Amino acid sequence: MRRSTCGSAILAASLLGGCLDVAEERAQRDLEIGKAQAGAVAVEVVDGLAAVRAAADGELLLWVSAPAIRLRLTPAAGAARSLRLTAFNVLPDVELGAKQGRTSVTAEPLEGEPRTRKRWRVELEPGVTSELALAPSDAAAGGPWRFAVLSDIQEAVDRLQDIHRRINADPSIRFLLGAGDLTERGHADELERYQNELRALDVPYYTTLGNHELGENPTLWHDYFGRGNFHFVFRGVTFTLLDSASATIDPTAYDWLDGWLAEARERVHLVAMHIPPLDPIGVRGGGFASKNEAAKLLTRLANGKVDLTLYGHIHSYYGFENAGIPAHISGGGGAIPERFDNVGRHFLVVDVSAEGGVSNVQVVEVD
Repeated sequence: MRRSTCGSAILAASLLGGCLDVAEERAQRDLEIGKAQAGAVAVEVVDGLAAVRAAADGELLLWVSAPAIRLRLTPAAGAARSLRLTAFNVLPDVELGAKQGRTSVTAEPLEGEPRTRKRWRVELEPGVTSELALAPSDAAAGGPWRFAVLSDIQEAVDRLQDIHRRINADPSIRFLLGAGDLTERGHADELERYQNELRALDVPYYTTLGNHELGENPTLWHDYFGRGNFHFVFRGVTFTLLDSASATIDPTAYDWLDGWLAEARERVHLVAMHIPPLDPIGVRGGGFASKNEAAKLLTRLANGKVDLTLYGHIHSYYGFENAGIPAHISGGGGAIPERFDNVGRHFLVVDVSAEGGVSNVQVVEVD
């Protein structure tokens, strides 16, 4: 969303351009994420929680979308296979270990690289599927912890680093969560640039896409950042990110959501997406194209006992409730702000625990 006065025009143009069909295309593209062939080794990232950035004989590069992931690697029958695995966008204290199969893993140092990049040498047993786990030691721990939320950067990418420095200054933040609109038009050079800017961030950034990522090739996002609809658990707290970039949720994603809601019904559950189902003050056309669909989604989330919803798209900050669920819109990454509201660049810090739920949501002003 460029500014509050043009949200309806952008939305109408997107819908006339066939974005409802494109939402389906993106959901289908989600199913392909994390599957590749690295030479003679078949690769599967369980639940598609990492995008394969490069795969060749003996080499695998992943952009990771969650604090903990699992990999299945199956080398063809024949000679033993050695694979060098490089993981981008990981927690600094992450470790790689074998869960099944006679597999050895050796960490390899990466000189001059960010804290969020790691590399290992993996020796695989030919003809046997090995399952590996990439996770920090506290992935299943209890107790309170915190994460940050940042969305709607767009043309302000040149000013991103001071926000990163503010996030780095809080060592208790485990990761950054995003609700889309990282780029202006979703072009390959913009996506590449954004990932390069993340080199200065000390924690990983797990994010879905926004309407500004649709561009000329709406599935290009997947090559760089992975799935638009995905789901993970960290320290007993469930996170679901949904692709609402076309002001709708694709029916396939609703099927996934039903399963994720059922799985997390007895756990703390946080849901994030770009365009909120309903505009909280109702004058900008900043919500879903269909209010009936908005009601359908919010009913699902309420019945699924979701604890918190997080949105972007509107370039300001709003705290409110939708369907009785606490909600926060944070579009403070630097994109053209709403006029006269005195809300500048900002991010959110969220304190949470598996035992106590969400205890605090704080706005951290950057300007």
